[in-house]
Amino acid sequence: MAATRLIPMHLQKGRSVGQCLKDRTDYAKNDLKTENGEFVSSYECNPDTVDLEFELTKNQYEINTGRGLKKEKDVIAYQIRQSFKPGEITPEEANRIGYETAMRWTKGKHAFIVATHVDKAHIHNHIVYNSTNMDATHKYQNFFLSSLALRRLSDLICLEHGMSVIPEKKPGQWQKRTTYSRKSSRRDDIRGVIDWIFENKKPKDMDEFLRFMVEHGFEIKRGKYISVKAEGQKNYLRLRSLGNGYADDDIVKRIAGELVVDTGASKVSDDVSDSVALSDSEKKLDLVLDIQNIIAKQKGPGYERWAKVHNVKAISKTLLYLCEHGLKNFDDLSAKATEARDRFSYISSRQKEIETRMAEIKSLRQHIFNYSKSQDVFIQYKASGYSKEFFEAHRDVLLLRSAAKEAFKKMDGKLPTVKALDEEFQKLLQEKKELYVEYKPAKERMQELLMAKQNVERFLNLQEMQEQDYQKKKNNPSL
Repeated sequence: MAATRLIPMHLQKGRSVGQCLKDRTDYAKNDLKTENGEFVSSYECNPDTVDLEFELTKNQYEINTGRGLKKEKDVIAYQIRQSFKPGEITPEEANRIGYETAMRWTKGKHAFIVATHVDKAHIHNHIVYNSTNMDATHKYQNFFLSSLALRRLSDLICLEHGMSVIPEKKPGQWQKRTTYSRKSSRRDDIRGVIDWIFENKKPKDMDEFLRFMVEHGFEIKRGKYISVKAEGQKNYLRLRSLGNGYADDDIVKRIAGELVVDTGASKVSDDVSDSVALSDSEKKLDLVLDIQNIIAKQKGPGYERWAKVHNVKAISKTLLYLCEHGLKNFDDLSAKATEARDRFSYISSRQKEIETRMAEIKSLRQHIFNYSKSQDVFIQYKASGYSKEFFEAHRDVLLLRSAAKEAFKKMDGKLPTVKALDEEFQKLLQEKKELYVEYKPAKERMQELLMAKQNVERFLNLQEMQEQDYQKKKNNPSL
């Protein structure tokens, strides 16, 4: 899955073409973002001198055509920003996809560099291509809805490489990436004052309520509906516009005690969320230490005292955990721990199976494409009487065809179609996503249950040892 954007790079005011190109390309080639240039590739230019080569091509274009720069209106280069979904692609594959995207977008007529940045959670490409073609006779002509065409090309390449694509959505279905907290409005402030008056002053009638409002700096206008205006406010606001619980009739009901408005819902929800977060942190279990082993290692009396206190706290947390999860005896705890371990083992092994099968599907799809593309060349090769000269001229294509045939021979049964492989790949990808969501909670649950089980076992063992020591001392008081 890749999100794309096409960005024209204009000549900046007060700067030369070379300076502008160097700024753009240096950012793309940043060593900190590309693992010291490991994920930088290029076409018909050297990444180290790409800005100079772009500038030379533009100078040659001016000589060939007699058309100079139009200063700030001129586009000196274009940038394609191609961002991939986190965890779906490696930097090497992202760079290959970026190179293929740039080659098919420019049709091989413009020099470009592809820099893959790995400093963020999402791997992304910065593709910078010269607006002047390599012959220095024409410039790239941007067109209406070019960003949509670029997106479709990127989606097609992603599908060819076995990746997912962003589903089509209508403009009304788009979601904002950033959500901001709601700002307090005039009506929120007025509602806050009214709630404070009912909570602290407890007015006996409407006149007393309005008098308290005046004391808080509000101007009152009485008519068919009561309106208020705060200091610095231009227009009056009717109480009925404040919502349920604040209209004229609602105020009368609140004074009479017939209506109660929940004014602390947000505060209560915040407190609840804080308590939930606190309880989650307290649920993390600590492992009970083997004090006898600590004594044997001669850690010292201070460390021994700390270990005893630590064990008391760890056992307390374990008991709370068992009560909260309804585990009333050791057999239930053992069964739950075994079940959690088996579930986590299944998720881990199934993920590996899915990844292996997805890699096989990718390889098989590529072999099918290579075999199909080489069909015409093989017919000509056969017509030439399997000529050595023809083979050398088309070595790469024929070798790919031979590798594809060998892969087909190793298969059991009929060769599947590309459509069937794509459907299987999408099903495996969906299953992988579902397992990925379940992986972390399953791992945490397994670790908690196994730790609780180990703590209980060690605690029961300590009790048994203490009982044995007590019986020895009872039988032999001299000990």
